Amino acid sequence: MSRESTSKTVFVATALAVVCSVLVSTAAVGLRDMQQANKLLEKQKNILMAAGLYEPDINVTEAFKACKPKVVNLETGEYVPEDEVDPATYDQREAASNPELSVKIPEEKDLPRIGRRAKYALVYSVEKDGQLDQIILPIKGNGLWSTMYGFLALDKDGETVRGVTFYEHAETAGLGGEVSNPKWNAKWVGKKIYGSAHEVEFRVMKGEVVAGSKNEDSSVDGLSGATLTSNGVTNLMQYWLGEQGFGPYLEKIRKGGGNG
Repeated sequence: MSRESTSKTVFVATALAVVCSVLVSTAAVGLRDMQQANKLLEKQKNILMAAGLYEPDINVTEAFKACKPKVVNLETGEYVPEDEVDPATYDQREAASNPELSVKIPEEKDLPRIGRRAKYALVYSVEKDGQLDQIILPIKGNGLWSTMYGFLALDKDGETVRGVTFYEHAETAGLGGEVSNPKWNAKWVGKKIYGSAHEVEFRVMKGEVVAGSKNEDSSVDGLSGATLTSNGVTNLMQYWLGEQGFGPYLEKIRKGGGNG
Protein backbone atom coordinates (compact mmCIF):
# COMPACT_ATOMS: atom_id res chain seq x y z
CA MET A 1 0.00 0.00 0.00
CA SER A 2 1.36 3.42 -0.96
CA ARG A 3 2.13 6.06 1.64
CA GLU A 4 -0.60 8.25 0.08
CA SER A 5 -3.24 5.52 0.46
CA THR A 6 -2.29 5.00 4.09
CA SER A 7 -2.63 8.73 4.81
CA LYS A 8 -6.03 8.83 3.17
CA THR A 9 -7.20 5.85 5.19
CA VAL A 10 -6.06 7.46 8.45
CA PHE A 11 -7.69 10.75 7.47
CA VAL A 12 -11.02 9.13 6.61
CA ALA A 13 -11.03 7.04 9.77
CA THR A 14 -10.22 10.06 11.92
CA ALA A 15 -12.87 12.20 10.21
CA LEU A 16 -15.44 9.46 10.61
CA ALA A 17 -14.59 9.11 14.30
CA VAL A 18 -14.95 12.87 14.84
CA VAL A 19 -18.30 12.99 13.03
CA CYS A 20 -19.62 10.00 14.97
CA SER A 21 -18.42 11.53 18.24
CA VAL A 22 -20.23 14.79 17.49
CA LEU A 23 -23.42 12.94 16.55
CA VAL A 24 -23.34 10.81 19.71
CA SER A 25 -22.65 13.84 21.91
CA THR A 26 -25.45 15.81 20.31
CA ALA A 27 -27.87 12.91 20.72
CA ALA A 28 -26.82 12.45 24.36
CA VAL A 29 -27.46 16.10 25.16
CA GLY A 30 -30.82 16.00 23.42
CA LEU A 31 -31.85 12.80 25.17
CA ARG A 32 -30.70 14.12 28.53
CA ASP A 33 -32.98 17.14 28.19
CA MET A 34 -35.83 14.84 27.16
CA GLN A 35 -35.15 12.50 30.08
CA GLN A 36 -35.13 15.40 32.53
CA ALA A 37 -38.43 16.67 31.11
CA ASN A 38 -40.00 13.22 31.37
CA LYS A 39 -38.70 12.84 34.93
CA LEU A 40 -40.27 16.17 35.92
CA LEU A 41 -43.55 15.21 34.26
CA GLU A 42 -43.60 11.87 36.10
CA LYS A 43 -42.93 13.63 39.42
CA GLN A 44 -45.78 16.05 38.78
CA LYS A 45 -48.07 13.17 37.85
CA ASN A 46 -47.32 11.36 41.12
CA ILE A 47 -47.97 14.49 43.16
CA LEU A 48 -51.31 14.90 41.41
CA MET A 49 -52.10 11.22 42.04
CA ALA A 50 -51.39 11.60 45.76
CA ALA A 51 -53.64 14.66 45.84
CA GLY A 52 -56.44 12.89 43.97
CA LEU A 53 -56.17 15.40 41.13
CA TYR A 54 -54.94 13.08 38.39
CA GLU A 55 -57.07 11.82 35.52
CA PRO A 56 -55.69 9.78 32.60
CA ASP A 57 -56.62 12.35 29.94
CA ILE A 58 -55.60 15.55 31.71
CA ASN A 59 -52.73 17.82 30.77
CA VAL A 60 -50.37 17.14 33.67
CA THR A 61 -48.47 20.40 33.30
CA GLU A 62 -51.66 22.46 33.38
CA ALA A 63 -53.22 20.48 36.23
CA PHE A 64 -50.04 20.77 38.27
CA LYS A 65 -50.41 24.55 38.39
CA ALA A 66 -52.90 23.94 41.22
CA CYS A 67 -50.02 22.64 43.36
CA LYS A 68 -48.05 25.56 44.78
CA PRO A 69 -44.48 24.64 45.82
CA LYS A 70 -43.20 25.97 49.12
CA VAL A 71 -40.00 25.39 51.09
CA VAL A 72 -40.38 24.57 54.78
CA ASN A 73 -37.80 24.81 57.52
CA LEU A 74 -38.26 21.43 59.22
CA GLU A 75 -36.87 22.61 62.54
CA THR A 76 -39.25 25.56 62.94
CA GLY A 77 -42.13 24.48 60.69
CA GLU A 78 -42.07 27.91 59.07
CA TYR A 79 -42.09 28.65 55.35
CA VAL A 80 -38.74 29.83 54.03
CA PRO A 81 -38.92 33.13 52.06
CA GLU A 82 -38.63 32.57 48.33
CA ASP A 83 -35.83 35.12 48.05
CA GLU A 84 -33.84 32.94 50.45
CA VAL A 85 -34.60 29.53 48.89
CA ASP A 86 -36.34 29.36 45.52
CA PRO A 87 -38.96 26.55 45.47
CA ALA A 88 -38.65 26.35 41.68
CA THR A 89 -35.01 25.26 41.85
CA TYR A 90 -34.61 23.71 45.29
CA ASP A 91 -33.52 20.06 45.11
CA GLN A 92 -34.26 18.32 48.42
CA ARG A 93 -32.47 15.10 47.46
CA GLU A 94 -29.32 16.95 46.56
CA ALA A 95 -29.54 19.01 49.74
CA ALA A 96 -29.80 15.84 51.86
CA SER A 97 -26.33 14.77 50.69
CA ASN A 98 -24.77 18.20 51.30
CA PRO A 99 -23.45 18.54 54.88
CA GLU A 100 -24.07 22.29 54.81
CA LEU A 101 -27.71 21.88 53.79
CA SER A 102 -28.57 18.82 55.87
CA VAL A 103 -28.36 17.36 59.35
CA LYS A 104 -27.17 13.97 60.54
CA ILE A 105 -29.97 11.98 62.11
CA PRO A 106 -29.03 10.40 65.47
CA GLU A 107 -28.96 6.63 65.07
CA GLU A 108 -31.61 6.05 67.74
CA LYS A 109 -34.00 8.41 65.92
CA ASP A 110 -33.23 7.29 62.38
CA LEU A 111 -36.31 5.10 61.92
CA PRO A 112 -36.25 5.27 58.11
CA ARG A 113 -32.49 4.51 58.04
CA ILE A 114 -31.59 7.38 55.73
CA GLY A 115 -28.61 8.80 57.66
CA ARG A 116 -29.19 12.46 56.88
CA ARG A 117 -32.12 14.69 56.05
CA ALA A 118 -32.23 18.08 54.39
CA LYS A 119 -32.81 21.07 56.65
CA TYR A 120 -35.52 22.28 54.31
CA ALA A 121 -38.30 20.32 52.62
CA LEU A 122 -40.19 21.08 49.42
CA VAL A 123 -43.94 20.74 49.99
CA TYR A 124 -46.93 21.51 47.82
CA SER A 125 -50.15 23.22 48.85
CA VAL A 126 -53.48 23.11 47.04
CA GLU A 127 -56.04 25.82 47.68
CA LYS A 128 -59.78 25.87 47.19
CA ASP A 129 -61.72 29.13 47.20
CA GLY A 130 -58.61 30.92 48.40
CA GLN A 131 -58.13 28.66 51.41
CA LEU A 132 -55.82 25.72 52.04
CA ASP A 133 -57.46 22.49 50.92
CA GLN A 134 -54.59 20.01 51.23
CA ILE A 135 -50.82 19.67 51.40
CA ILE A 136 -48.51 17.17 49.74
CA LEU A 137 -45.35 16.09 51.57
CA PRO A 138 -42.31 14.21 50.25
CA ILE A 139 -41.52 11.05 52.25
CA LYS A 140 -38.75 8.48 52.01
CA GLY A 141 -37.26 5.57 53.90
CA ASN A 142 -35.66 2.18 53.48
CA GLY A 143 -37.63 -0.98 52.88
CA LEU A 144 -36.11 -4.42 52.40
CA TRP A 145 -33.95 -3.72 49.35
CA SER A 146 -34.20 -0.04 48.59
CA THR A 147 -35.01 3.50 49.57
CA MET A 148 -38.69 4.12 48.91
CA TYR A 149 -39.66 7.60 47.74
CA GLY A 150 -43.24 8.83 47.89
CA PHE A 151 -45.67 11.69 48.30
CA LEU A 152 -48.26 11.88 51.06
CA ALA A 153 -51.27 14.19 50.73
CA LEU A 154 -52.97 15.38 53.90
CA ASP A 155 -56.21 17.26 54.38
CA LYS A 156 -56.18 20.87 55.57
CA ASP A 157 -56.57 19.50 59.13
CA GLY A 158 -52.96 18.29 58.87
CA GLU A 159 -53.76 14.74 59.91
CA THR A 160 -56.22 13.04 57.57
CA VAL A 161 -54.75 11.21 54.58
CA ARG A 162 -56.06 12.32 51.20
CA GLY A 163 -53.76 10.01 49.22
CA VAL A 164 -50.31 8.52 48.82
CA THR A 165 -47.98 7.38 46.05
CA PHE A 166 -44.67 5.53 46.18
CA TYR A 167 -43.09 6.39 42.88
CA GLU A 168 -39.54 5.05 43.20
CA HIS A 169 -38.24 1.90 44.89
CA ALA A 170 -36.65 -1.46 44.17
CA GLU A 171 -38.72 -3.69 46.43
CA THR A 172 -39.59 -7.24 45.34
CA ALA A 173 -42.20 -7.33 42.59
CA GLY A 174 -45.47 -8.85 43.80
CA LEU A 175 -44.44 -8.52 47.45
CA GLY A 176 -42.87 -5.33 48.80
CA GLY A 177 -43.29 -3.85 45.34
CA GLU A 178 -46.99 -3.58 46.09
CA VAL A 179 -46.26 -0.29 47.87
CA SER A 180 -46.86 1.32 44.48
CA ASN A 181 -50.06 -0.61 43.77
CA PRO A 182 -52.92 1.91 43.44
CA LYS A 183 -55.30 -0.56 45.11
CA TRP A 184 -53.16 -0.63 48.25
CA ASN A 185 -52.56 3.11 48.13
CA ALA A 186 -56.33 3.66 48.00
CA LYS A 187 -56.65 2.01 51.43
CA TRP A 188 -54.83 4.97 52.95
CA VAL A 189 -57.51 7.51 52.06
CA GLY A 190 -59.29 8.85 55.14
CA LYS A 191 -56.84 7.33 57.63
CA LYS A 192 -55.77 9.41 60.61
CA ILE A 193 -52.10 10.04 61.35
CA TYR A 194 -52.25 11.16 64.97
CA GLY A 195 -53.74 10.05 68.25
CA SER A 196 -55.46 12.25 70.82
CA ALA A 197 -52.15 13.59 72.12
CA HIS A 198 -50.92 14.11 68.54
CA GLU A 199 -48.47 11.24 68.69
CA VAL A 200 -48.04 9.41 65.39
CA GLU A 201 -50.40 6.41 65.48
CA PHE A 202 -50.37 5.45 61.81
CA ARG A 203 -49.21 1.87 61.18
CA VAL A 204 -49.01 -0.68 58.40
CA MET A 205 -50.37 -3.75 60.11
CA LYS A 206 -49.12 -7.30 59.96
CA GLY A 207 -52.07 -8.85 58.17
CA GLU A 208 -55.40 -7.12 57.65
CA VAL A 209 -56.92 -4.31 59.66
CA VAL A 210 -59.78 -5.69 61.75
CA ALA A 211 -63.04 -3.81 61.25
CA GLY A 212 -64.18 -2.15 64.46
CA SER A 213 -60.75 -2.46 66.13
CA LYS A 214 -59.31 0.50 68.02
CA ASN A 215 -56.62 1.03 65.39
CA GLU A 216 -58.91 0.77 62.36
CA ASP A 217 -58.87 4.52 61.70
CA SER A 218 -55.08 4.81 61.78
CA SER A 219 -53.89 1.59 60.13
CA VAL A 220 -53.76 -0.04 56.71
CA ASP A 221 -53.42 -3.68 55.70
CA GLY A 222 -49.93 -5.09 55.63
CA LEU A 223 -48.27 -6.17 52.39
CA SER A 224 -48.59 -9.94 52.12
CA GLY A 225 -45.20 -11.65 52.34
CA ALA A 226 -43.39 -8.33 52.77
CA THR A 227 -43.08 -7.72 56.51
CA LEU A 228 -39.83 -5.76 56.26
CA THR A 229 -41.17 -3.47 53.56
CA SER A 230 -44.35 -2.92 55.59
CA ASN A 231 -42.24 -2.11 58.64
CA GLY A 232 -40.20 0.28 56.53
CA VAL A 233 -43.33 2.18 55.52
CA THR A 234 -44.45 2.38 59.16
CA ASN A 235 -41.01 3.63 60.19
CA LEU A 236 -40.80 6.32 57.55
CA MET A 237 -44.29 7.54 58.45
CA GLN A 238 -43.37 7.60 62.14
CA TYR A 239 -40.31 9.68 61.35
CA TRP A 240 -41.58 12.14 58.75
CA LEU A 241 -44.84 12.88 60.56
CA GLY A 242 -43.08 13.18 63.90
CA GLU A 243 -41.06 15.93 65.56
CA GLN A 244 -37.92 15.17 63.54
CA GLY A 245 -39.80 15.60 60.28
CA PHE A 246 -42.95 17.54 59.44
CA GLY A 247 -44.31 17.56 63.00
CA PRO A 248 -43.64 21.27 63.70
CA TYR A 249 -45.02 22.25 60.28
CA LEU A 250 -48.17 20.18 60.64
CA GLU A 251 -48.80 21.66 64.07
CA LYS A 252 -48.89 25.08 62.44
CA ILE A 253 -51.22 23.72 59.77
CA ARG A 254 -53.60 22.51 62.49
CA LYS A 255 -53.52 25.95 64.02
CA GLY A 256 -54.42 27.57 60.73
CA GLY A 257 -50.96 28.60 59.60
CA GLY A 258 -51.01 26.76 56.29
CA ASN A 259 -51.69 29.65 53.94
CA GLY A 260 -49.16 32.14 52.74
